[in-house]
Amino acid sequence: MIGAFVVLCLVFHFLTDGRFLTPRNIFNLTIQTVSVAIMATGMVFVIVTRHIDLSVGSLLATCSAMMAMTQTLVTPEWLGLGLNHPMTAPIAILVGVATGVAIGAFHGWLIGYLGIPAFIVTLGGLLVWRNVAWYLTTGQTIGPLDENFQLFGGIGGTLGETWSWIFGLVCVIGALAALWQSRRNKLAHDFPVKPLWAEVALGAVIAAAVVGFIALLNAYEIPDRRLERMFEVRGEVMPEGFTAGYGLPISVLVLIAVAVVMTVVANRTRLGRYIFAAGGNPDAAELSGINTRMLTVKVFMIMGALCAISAVVASARLTFHSNDIGTLDELRVIAAAVIGGTALSGGVGTIYGAILGALIMQSLQSGMAMVGVDAPFQNIVVGSVLVAAVLIDIIYRKRTGGR
Repeated sequence: MIGAFVVLCLVFHFLTDGRFLTPRNIFNLTIQTVSVAIMATGMVFVIVTRHIDLSVGSLLATCSAMMAMTQTLVTPEWLGLGLNHPMTAPIAILVGVATGVAIGAFHGWLIGYLGIPAFIVTLGGLLVWRNVAWYLTTGQTIGPLDENFQLFGGIGGTLGETWSWIFGLVCVIGALAALWQSRRNKLAHDFPVKPLWAEVALGAVIAAAVVGFIALLNAYEIPDRRLERMFEVRGEVMPEGFTAGYGLPISVLVLIAVAVVMTVVANRTRLGRYIFAAGGNPDAAELSGINTRMLTVKVFMIMGALCAISAVVASARLTFHSNDIGTLDELRVIAAAVIGGTALSGGVGTIYGAILGALIMQSLQSGMAMVGVDAPFQNIVVGSVLVAAVLIDIIYRKRTGGR
């Protein structure tokens, strides 16, 4: 998958006369990928347990509407806090996450305890929650949103050059430490390990990738007008010839945090082991004492919470709530998980694979748009890639005996 992504980027870079791998496009590509990638990490758990969730785009819209109404009606008029009060954004995010968790729990209860197929429950949810969002806002666009809330969108909220380099250095050190610890653990238990030169080469590739990514983001310079405004807010005069890069978007930090937490849950917790055990063999999991009904509720609660976090990122990037927010995200999220290696038959999937799948999906769409491909044909290509990914997965599992 990583090789396919690299080839894809190089092909589009060639077809766009060197415009694809530019700081500006890389910055935009990352902030456009975040919302779908966050939900894709939750979709891994859903598909691993042999379910599906077609309502994620509509659920995102409902959470976004709840947060927008909280910021423009509840906190300023009911609580008297004002639009840009420091507590406005935290309250709105809390309301959105609570909404997502509650709806996810309801879906899980219908599926796990009443036995309604997930396809039917979430297909109904796709219709219900999209129109609940419409009624919450009476079909209007709600904005502008709180300035602190908008920081999660990407353009308006970044770490800046210095802190981006510091964060990149921490990531490199953490990745190299994880590689070394993994090698030590394998040697301690007499497991086979890669040659030392291969481990060093892998560490060098990871370090180069992180440094290169941060360098590209820092190379995307903030426009002069925005820089002047930043100095005006601080009561200073911008020095002549001063330039600054955007750096790492806060929305990407949110995605990294979600990826780390979800990976830990999947690989290091009892809940994660239960999820993969139930997906691999539901009957055996239930006979071994796992409460598969409650497990289903928990999985859909996690999915609901992640939809709410995605709603924060998506609406903050737009700086307002719109009625069409999250439209067709269910297609993109499911495709990202499947392209990233999650098996529709259940029991197999990785968090990093889903994020990579989301990045490949967004790169396809972004690259085709830059080349000048019409939107209908873009969807044809994305749909074909999804079917091809499932076919490759089926062929691979037949050849490996279902592993």
